[in-house]
Amino acid sequence: MDVLCRDCLHSFTASASGRLRCPACGSPRCLGHEELFSLSIAHMDCDAFYASVEKRDDPSLADKPVIIGGGRRGVVSTACYVARIRGVRSAMPMFQAMKLCPDAVVIRPRMARYVEVSRQIRAMMEELTPAIEPLSLDEAFLDLTGTARLHGTPPAVQLARLVKRMRDELGVTGSIGLSHNKFLAKIASDLDKPHGFAVIGKAETMDFLGPKPVSLIWGVGAAGQASLDRAGIHTIEDLRRWEHTDLVARFGSMGTRLYHLSRGEDRRRVSPHAPVKSVSNETTFFEDIGDPDLLDGHLWRLAEQVSDRLKAKEIAGRTVVLKLKRADHSLLTRRTGLRDGTQLADRIYREARGLFDKLTDRGPYRLIGVGVTDLGPAADADRSGDLLDPDAGRRTAAERASDQIRARFGKDAIRKGRALR
Repeated sequence: MDVLCRDCLHSFTASASGRLRCPACGSPRCLGHEELFSLSIAHMDCDAFYASVEKRDDPSLADKPVIIGGGRRGVVSTACYVARIRGVRSAMPMFQAMKLCPDAVVIRPRMARYVEVSRQIRAMMEELTPAIEPLSLDEAFLDLTGTARLHGTPPAVQLARLVKRMRDELGVTGSIGLSHNKFLAKIASDLDKPHGFAVIGKAETMDFLGPKPVSLIWGVGAAGQASLDRAGIHTIEDLRRWEHTDLVARFGSMGTRLYHLSRGEDRRRVSPHAPVKSVSNETTFFEDIGDPDLLDGHLWRLAEQVSDRLKAKEIAGRTVVLKLKRADHSLLTRRTGLRDGTQLADRIYREARGLFDKLTDRGPYRLIGVGVTDLGPAADADRSGDLLDPDAGRRTAAERASDQIRARFGKDAIRKGRALR
């Protein structure tokens, strides 16, 4: 079988039995598989990305449990593997995480820093292939079909070199999943974390998937799993006993997806230009807030964050969404449509504030969020004037000027007074 040393990148052949060790450098970190050098669809997932960046920037945190999040009322964004051993998980309420790991170092997210490192990783990926489909700041699909001739090495070697460069040059690690489609590549990247590399070949697909729980399939959440349980379907092998027509009759459109994915069939292409459906930001408070002035300050900051992301992507939205979570965790969502798209913080804020002012429920609230949907190109955005608001043009010009100042001198170079509330 083909074997690759993940430390020195030496490749060789070996028998399938026995423990592998690199003949060039002696490293035991060798990956062997019969299809290793013929597969080209990969999923790269950084290991505890936010926490890894924080540990890299502050070496004193190296051996400490680190949680990225904030406040006892917030949730865990991510946790390092030291904290995960204690049971801390992403999206866990902070108060619960602190009970499990009371000695953890809690750090508020520094999104600008994470975006910066993410862009550096993306640049490394682009040296390998233009076929990159980002899923978030810290993970992406890559299609390296046909790149062996360009780079002189199979995709597996290129991927091993990628994560080695990430570790050596950026101080963060990632795990690779390599297979013949996106569904299996994503599964493979979770098999050997952290700093892992796993392969699922074509020949082993059916045997690999058969005993796995149906929850492994993309799109099967808690409700879907309960529905499958009621039908007596617990494993992927159970799914294969059903005919396609019967699955569709029982589960609707999800039946087709279940039928194909249970057989390891996934025709989705790695799409570098997957459309963004919405842009939003939200914040969870330390304590419930009902004061309109305090909430107004949060509305502006959130609108500004959404605006910055829209401008960075050169897109605009035609629908503004306001999201509130009450003290009892029930959600309240309101939205309003616009005549044309917008990417301006001032306009997003004013629409969100208008939605807030119409509410009869005055809180208090534990979470507030602002977003835009119905996205499109920015070229045609914010062109129509507002006869009922003659100052709109002046505010638009002021915001564009502020953007130029912030781009040159930093995002804190100029701030609105309402953002300080």
